Amino acid sequence: MLPSLASRDAIGVHSRNLKIALEARGIESQIFYGNCSPDVAQLGRPVIELTAPAPGRVVLYHASIGSPVFDTLTLLDDPILVDYHNITPAKLLERWEPAVGHEVALGRRQLSELAPRCLLGLADSAYNERELIDLGYHPTAVAPLLIDMRRAGDEVDESLLDQLRSAKNAKRGPSLLFVGKISPHKAPHDLVAMLAAYRAIYHEGATLTLVGSPIGDRYIEALRHYIADLGLEAAVRIAGSLTGPELEAHWQAADVFVCASDHEGFCVPLVEAMGHGLPVVAYGVAAVPETVGGAGLVLSSKQPIPFAAAVHRVVEDAELRAQLIAAGTARLDHYDLDRATERFCETLLGGISRLGL
Repeated sequence: MLPSLASRDAIGVHSRNLKIALEARGIESQIFYGNCSPDVAQLGRPVIELTAPAPGRVVLYHASIGSPVFDTLTLLDDPILVDYHNITPAKLLERWEPAVGHEVALGRRQLSELAPRCLLGLADSAYNERELIDLGYHPTAVAPLLIDMRRAGDEVDESLLDQLRSAKNAKRGPSLLFVGKISPHKAPHDLVAMLAAYRAIYHEGATLTLVGSPIGDRYIEALRHYIADLGLEAAVRIAGSLTGPELEAHWQAADVFVCASDHEGFCVPLVEAMGHGLPVVAYGVAAVPETVGGAGLVLSSKQPIPFAAAVHRVVEDAELRAQLIAAGTARLDHYDLDRATERFCETLLGGISRLGL
């Protein structure tokens, strides 16, 4: 069960891969969702179609936001397990997008209420597991995301790639990339501030591209005004949501992946950057140090000048850059989909077995 099923959403991909993995092991599995994008509707069923309890059935709830799906969940008599993907603290969102702030606050209340009923709490990072433990979940375990975080196999938009490379050559500066929700908790405004410092100190041709859909209207409008106030309209591109081939072009054209998020329960794009041979420079908060490991520069501060200095070192120091790229490639083995699938199924099915379900 999950609040929403979408084709390119990390939790949606994870859920679909889990269904495939369970069925490959002879275990019947169905996905039930609160809402979905039309292109994947046939891969699951609306939660209102969930039938009466069946012998041997176990419900795995993917907790990621507040949802009416939770109300249906609490009415079920089946054994309930939780797969926790983290819920952003409301304080990071509510001033900008009150409705979203309400949803995440509701999600955290629902997660707390579910603790006494849950028989096993899974989390996709140790950071997320600690949150479950603090809420009283027991037993708990870390089970990896089932997402192929290597190159996704999308064909590249060659025309766009040529345009991006031509623009970079014309400016003769490094191209910085961020991929993720355009949301206040992802803090792209801090990346813009870092870029302003970078251009003032190191290279006026440096650019920043922000890829991702906005969380709402208020924050992105303020972000655009901030970019304009700094005179960076020609240096910062808000690309929005892209197709697979378009995103692949941006991965291939970039020089450094940058992240200034104030909260991450895992952060898939960090690993996707490694899969594209792109060095990572990220603010080391929440689960970011755990996700990156030693495969990137993890910063204790995201003040613009130190952040810019770290990015500049990656751009200019060929030896360091090569080391980071090699470390990223090695780090990918930890997130290999086949290995992650084995670990997840072993953790999930082993936990079910120990519970006597």
